[in-house]
Amino acid sequence: MLRACQVVVDEGVARPTLIGRPDVIAARIEKFGLRLAAGRDYDLVNTEHDHRFRDYWQTYHAMTDRKGVTAQHAKIEMRRRLTLIGAMLLSKGEVDGMLCGTWGTTSIHLHYIDQVIGRREGVNTYACMNSLILPGRQVMLVDTHVNYDPTAEQLAEITTLAAEEMQRFGLRPKAALLSHSNFGSSNQPSAVKMRDALAILQQRAPWLEVDGEMHGDTALDSAYRTQLMPRSALTGEANLLVMPNIDAANIAYNLLKTAAGGGIAIGPVLLGAAKPVHILTPSATVRRIVNMTALAVADANAAR
Repeated sequence: MLRACQVVVDEGVARPTLIGRPDVIAARIEKFGLRLAAGRDYDLVNTEHDHRFRDYWQTYHAMTDRKGVTAQHAKIEMRRRLTLIGAMLLSKGEVDGMLCGTWGTTSIHLHYIDQVIGRREGVNTYACMNSLILPGRQVMLVDTHVNYDPTAEQLAEITTLAAEEMQRFGLRPKAALLSHSNFGSSNQPSAVKMRDALAILQQRAPWLEVDGEMHGDTALDSAYRTQLMPRSALTGEANLLVMPNIDAANIAYNLLKTAAGGGIAIGPVLLGAAKPVHILTPSATVRRIVNMTALAVADANAAR
C-alpha cells in the first residue's frame, strides 16, 4: 500500500489519506526507502489519538443503535476498524473516495461500508466486477466476491450496474449470461435462473446488448454462436460475463487471471455503493492499487 501511495503522489493522481499509527507508518516508509512525508505528501488519521474520534463514534452509534451496536461497542469499533474509520471519513466528506480490503475478506469490509455509506439510491444489490486483460480481448466478470447465489432479479441488476460502469470506462458492454447449458438445453435451476434474468433485462434495460443462457465458448466465439443461435441479440465477442453464482465467477476469474492474464487484473470494482469505494483483495499488487486509486478519483470527479 505504501509503495502504491508513493506512485500516486509522484504521478499526482491523488493526495492519499492513510489510517494507522504514525510511528509504524513512518518506520515502514523508511524501511522501504520511500520519500513520503506526513503533511507534505499525505494526510494521516492517527488511530491512537484523533480529535474527530468523539464525533465519529457518536455518528456511527446514531447510525447503528437500532442494529445492536451499543455506545461502548461503537467506541471500540471506531478505534480498531480501519475500514469503518475510512467509511466515516468518506461519509463526512473529508475524503472523496476509499480503497480497503488488502487483508481479510470482502464481507468483513462490506459490512462497515453498508452501515455507513450504504447503497446508491434505487439500488438493492452490491456486487463486485473484475476486469481481465487477456490475449486479444478484455473481459469483465461478475459477481466475483459478494453474492453467493444471486436470484434472477439480482443478476439482472448486477448486469445493469456492471454495464453502466463499463460505459463510464468508454467500453460498449456486450453481456453474456453464462451457464452449463446453451439456450434452453437444460432445465436445471441455475439455467432457468439465467433465462429469467435475461427476460428481466430485456424488459428493464432494452439498451443493453445481452443474451443467454450460454456456454463460455459460445459467449466468446461469435462465429460459433451465430451458427448455434442465428437470431441471438448478442453480436461479436461478449466482454461482460455474468455468472450464475459466486463459485463460477470466482473460479473463472482466478483461473483466467493466472493462466491467461499474467496475474494482471483491475478490480474488484464495487458496484452499487452510494460513494466511490472499492474493496480490494489480499492479492492486490502495487499496480492494481494505483489503478484502483485512479478509478476512485474518476468516480469522485464524476459524482461532483
